[in-house]
Amino acid sequence: MAAIPLLTLFVLLGALKVKAWMAGLISLAVAIVLAIVAFRMPVGQSLLSASEGAAFGFFPILWIVINAIWVYNLTVATGHFDVLRRSFEKVSPDQRIQAIIIAFCFGALLEALAGFGTPVAISVVMLMALGFQPMKAAAVALIANTAPVAFGALATPIVTLATVTSGVSDDARLTIDTLGAMAGRQTPILAAFVPLVLVFVVDGKRGLRDTWREALAGGLAFGVAQFVAANYISVPLTDIIAALVAAAAVVAVVRMRKAAYEPVTAATLAGGGVGTVAAGSGGTRGRGGVGATAGEQLGDAPGDQAPRDPHAPAVGTDAPVVPDTRAEVVKAYAPYGIIIVIFALANLGPVKAALAQAPWTTSFAWPGLNVFAAGSDTELSSTTFSFNWFPAAGTLMIFAGILTMLVLRISPGRALKAYVDTYRELKWAIVTVMAVLALAYVLNQSGMTSHLGRLLAETGGFFAFLSPILGWIGVAVTGSDTSANALFGALQVQAATNAGLDPVLLAAANSSGGVMGKMVSPQNLAIAAAAVGMAGREGELFRKVFGWSMLLLLLMCLIVVLQASPVLGWMVPGS
Repeated sequence: MAAIPLLTLFVLLGALKVKAWMAGLISLAVAIVLAIVAFRMPVGQSLLSASEGAAFGFFPILWIVINAIWVYNLTVATGHFDVLRRSFEKVSPDQRIQAIIIAFCFGALLEALAGFGTPVAISVVMLMALGFQPMKAAAVALIANTAPVAFGALATPIVTLATVTSGVSDDARLTIDTLGAMAGRQTPILAAFVPLVLVFVVDGKRGLRDTWREALAGGLAFGVAQFVAANYISVPLTDIIAALVAAAAVVAVVRMRKAAYEPVTAATLAGGGVGTVAAGSGGTRGRGGVGATAGEQLGDAPGDQAPRDPHAPAVGTDAPVVPDTRAEVVKAYAPYGIIIVIFALANLGPVKAALAQAPWTTSFAWPGLNVFAAGSDTELSSTTFSFNWFPAAGTLMIFAGILTMLVLRISPGRALKAYVDTYRELKWAIVTVMAVLALAYVLNQSGMTSHLGRLLAETGGFFAFLSPILGWIGVAVTGSDTSANALFGALQVQAATNAGLDPVLLAAANSSGGVMGKMVSPQNLAIAAAAVGMAGREGELFRKVFGWSMLLLLLMCLIVVLQASPVLGWMVPGS
């Protein structure tokens, strides 16, 4: 009975291909009915539980995503996103290097700021604009969107994980900082391999032979920076720091080895260059930018914005491209610099401690909700709602957006329109996330999660191997590491406690294992296929990335098994 709501969600999304927001609402309704009928949860309490979950889904989770994408949309509205893209192109004409810088490094930065499919959509468009073959661009973007996912949207998955696991166990380490540190001792190992996979996908063995130094430098730099940031600096800033350090490392190696090999461009790459039309040829780009490098359409949603680039020549003309000035390039990078500075200041010890106090942060018991741990008179900590309205990552993003408006000289009216449009673009994603978090709260507070945890605990030590797979399934079905953590975070802790395993390790493994499910989730496949104008060919794209997903998942399973043993047990914080 406890598994029925999850099975309903999986069947609706995976087999029946029902839209995510509808599947979430239906599964939530099923969970509420079962909580009342099978688990004897009072009607009022089950509805209040769902309302608290939905509220948490909006704040702080969606509050981060909406405001981060708004800042990105401001750069698109002024054409500075295209300036940024052209600056990347100048680093190297080699498509293998471009795949690392754009899909891996810049994609990680986008994941850090927004997540939820945005990096894939935008990376695909940028790669297409540089002459990548459509299907190859989509595959590269999907594979690259792995290592940074656990810390995406300013560590929203980790924030969610800490929230849903608190109270499930009496382990005081189930906090954002400790869970982030643990994930920061798992995903960095993957990061070293992902750029190598990317250059292999772009150019096979020749790509590895020519550019393995750049790929390894980017992967190792990202992994080391991710570990250091997650453990010693700031969990929300982890991917921002890692992305910038990795990009700097790749650029440094490229400059040192500039003449070491023949660059592989769209014109020289075997089978490459498909979809590229020179400026002045009269070519046009369809939805998502298929077809031409000039005047590309970047559409009406993240990764699909309407043409706003003032420097691109008109399609069908031979007008030269106006070079970007140094000032424009600085402005293009400015929003990301502003975000880093604001978050760095907010995470300084004294500032962070001050903002954690009233009136900037307040906590209150969810009105009317009274749920106690089984066999105890202690109320579940999840019934207390923390409203950190000022230091919340989403609020800090608003401040970053205001400063971005000033730097890019965007009028308040134009910025407000972009903000309203952002909500309009994300309306169904908002419903989906709120429904999934409401579902997670009902599952956890009704006792369904603890029942499933006891069942999985019967596998004993083998559950350490299964733990990342459970996270992978959650992300593959929901398309979100945040949603997978909401669904399975408490379950992982419950099973770990019953099986005598470390709850911090397996909770983090849910998030770290889930990142490999991102590239095969129907939502991400649909985003990537639509961005390259190949809607309906998701199955072909799935076949291109599935093997890599399985290989990286197996690697993560082995890492977790070793961390659950004396071999790598020292890597678990506080163990």
